[in-house]
Amino acid sequence: MPLCRSLGHGLWEVRSNLPSRRIARVLFFIHEGRIGVLHGFVKKTQRTPPDDLAIARQRIREMMS
Repeated sequence: MPLCRSLGHGLWEVRSNLPSRRIARVLFFIHEGRIGVLHGFVKKTQRTPPDDLAIARQRIREMMS
């Protein structure tokens, strides 16, 4: 998997493997040449939790208005 990938609708994730064998994600967006960091979390399952995606999408709406 790439270190960075699109989750759709302007939402991106950066993947990081932590020394403790855990996996962390940072969700962000890019707008007018700037990066907005939305949410970070440690993954507990293979799928990105829907609640974490909802938080990031809500924050995009708040930052863009």
